[in-house]
Amino acid sequence: MTATIYIQPGAVLNANGVCRFRVWAPLRNKVSLLLPEQNVTHEMQRDADGYWSVTLPNIKAGTLYYYILDDEGKRPDPASRHQPEGVHGPSAVTDPNDFTFTDDQWKGMDLEQMIIYELHTGTFSPEGTLQGIISRLPALQELGITAIEIMPVAQFPGSRNWGYDGVYPFALQNSYGSINDLKKLVDAAHNMGIAVILDVVYNHQGPEGNYFNDYGPYFTDKYKTPWGQAINYDDAWSDGVRSFYIANALMWLDEFHIDGLRLDAVHAYWDSSALHFVQELTTAVHELEQRCGKKKILIGELDLNNPRYITPVANGGYGLQGQWIDEFHHALHSHLTGETNGYYEDFGKLELLARSYADAYVYTGQYSAHRKRKFGLAPEHLPYSQFVAFIQNHDQVGNRMLGERLSTLVPFEALKLAAAALLLSPFVPLLFMGEEYGEKNPFPFFASFEDPELVSAVREGRKKEFAAFHAAGEAPDPMAPGTFDAAKLSWDTKTPENATLLACYRYLIGLRKTRPALKYHERNGSKVHPVINERLLVLEREYDAQDALLIVLNFSKEQEAYHPAGLKAYHKLFDSAHLQWNGPGAIAQDDVPAGGVITLQPLSAIVYEMK
Repeated sequence: MTATIYIQPGAVLNANGVCRFRVWAPLRNKVSLLLPEQNVTHEMQRDADGYWSVTLPNIKAGTLYYYILDDEGKRPDPASRHQPEGVHGPSAVTDPNDFTFTDDQWKGMDLEQMIIYELHTGTFSPEGTLQGIISRLPALQELGITAIEIMPVAQFPGSRNWGYDGVYPFALQNSYGSINDLKKLVDAAHNMGIAVILDVVYNHQGPEGNYFNDYGPYFTDKYKTPWGQAINYDDAWSDGVRSFYIANALMWLDEFHIDGLRLDAVHAYWDSSALHFVQELTTAVHELEQRCGKKKILIGELDLNNPRYITPVANGGYGLQGQWIDEFHHALHSHLTGETNGYYEDFGKLELLARSYADAYVYTGQYSAHRKRKFGLAPEHLPYSQFVAFIQNHDQVGNRMLGERLSTLVPFEALKLAAAALLLSPFVPLLFMGEEYGEKNPFPFFASFEDPELVSAVREGRKKEFAAFHAAGEAPDPMAPGTFDAAKLSWDTKTPENATLLACYRYLIGLRKTRPALKYHERNGSKVHPVINERLLVLEREYDAQDALLIVLNFSKEQEAYHPAGLKAYHKLFDSAHLQWNGPGAIAQDDVPAGGVITLQPLSAIVYEMK
C-alpha cells in the first residue's frame, strides 16, 4: 500500500534560501504574496486542488509576509510557523533545519510505559517559558516521570491562555520561546529518558485572530460545538481541511521529534465520512512511524465511552492508542469530596470507582442521570494500558469556579489515598503539575483577549458555566493578569506535608516501575473485589504466582478491618498511615498470617505482597 502524501502548507525554507509559499484558498480568484519589508508582491499560481503557491530565492528566516486575497486586504498565513507580532500581525518564515538533535538513540515509548505529567508552559516555572520547563526536567526525572504532556502551544491572542484558544496550529506561541527552544526541550527530555506529548486542538479554532474563513471553507454549519464553529471534516471542500490538520500532526511528530499527541475533545470531530478523520490521522501517523523507525502515540480526550476510537484499525476501529478516562476521576473525586452536583451527579458511590477499575469506563450501557439516557459500551477486548487515568488535570481543576486543587478540598491523608488509588491502578497514570507535592495555588481559567466584545462574552460565559456547580460566589476574572499569576506553581516542596507527599509519590511510582504485577496491564492481571459497606475497595494485581499484590483502600473516616479470604499469608510493602508518610501511625501488621485480619486507619491505602 502506497503511503498518502499530505501537502505541507505554509512557508517552507530550504538550505539554499529558496522558499516555497503555499496556501489553500479554493474559492478565491486571486492570491498574492506580500513581503512588507521589501514592499513587493508576488502573484501565486493555483492548482486543481485549490492550493496557491509561489517559490522565491534569497529568502531568510525571519522574513515577514502576508497573503492578499482577491486584492481585498492582507491576512496572516493559516499555516504560519511564527507570529512575532501576535495573531493579527504578519507571519514570518522559519528555518526548519536550524537545529541539530542529539537523540538518535531514542526510539520512542509505548503508552504502557508512561507515567505522564501534564504541565502548562506559562505557569509551570517562574520563567513561564520552554526554557523554564527544561530547567525542571531533573526534578521530574527524580520523581519517576517518564513522559511530559504539554498543554497547547499554538499561537493564541496575547501572552496568557490555557492554549485552547490558539488560532495558528503550526505556530509556536511567541511568548513561550523560539522553535529551537521547543526542539531543545524535546532533545533534552529524550536524553533523560522522558517522552514528550503535545496537546493539540483539532476540534475548533480560537475566535480572535481567526482569519480561516477568509481563505476557504475550513468550518461548517452542519454541526455545533461549545467553542465555536465546527471544523469541516465531511462537508464540501473538506479534503483540504483534513489534509491541513494531518500535516500539522505530522509536523510536530516528525520535525520536532515529539513522541505523541493528546487530541483535545475528539468527540467534537464531527465526521460522517466513510473514512473517519481519526482513522485517516492514525493511519498517517502509523506510516510516519514506519518511515522514521520511532514510536508515535495518539491519545484522545473523548467524552464518549466508545471503544471504537481506541480499537485497532485492523479490528474495525479508528486506531488511537489511548484515551483519557474522566470517569475514573469523577468516581474518585466525587466519593472523596462528597460533591454530587453538575456532572458529578452520576457518581458519589464507591461501587462506581470499583466499576471503573474493572471496566475502565463506569457507564457501559446503564442509564446516566446527568445525560438523561443510557450511555457507553464496555471495552472488554482492550487492555488497561490504553486508558489514561488521573485524579487531577487542567480541566477538572480549571473548570471549577475558583480553580481549586484537590489539596485544598480534602485532608492530607486523603491525598495519599488518592495517589495510591491512581498509581496502583492498572491504567496509565497522569499527574497534573504540582500534584506530587500538594500544590495549593489554584489553576483557574485565564486568557488575554484584546477584543472588548469577546472579553465580555468570555466573562459572562464562565459565570453561566459554573451555575451547575456553585450556588454563590464569583469566579476570578479570567482576563486579569493576577488570575494568571496566582496559577503559577509555588514549588513549595520543603514544608513537612509537601515533602512527605512528594516522597510518597516517588515511592509509589518506584513501586509501580519495579513490581511486575503493577506493570502488567492485561485484564487477567487485575481483580476487583465487591465493595465492602461503601468503605473498603480491594484490588488484586497479579503477574504470576511469584508476584501478586493485595491493595486495600479505606475510604472511610474510621478504622476498618478487612478479612482476606483464602489461605495466603501477606507481607506489607506500603501503608499510607505509617509515620514515615506523616500519617497517624500504622496499625496493620507487617506480616499477616493466613486467616488473619488487616486493620486500616481512616483514609488510608495498604499494599501487601502475597506469599
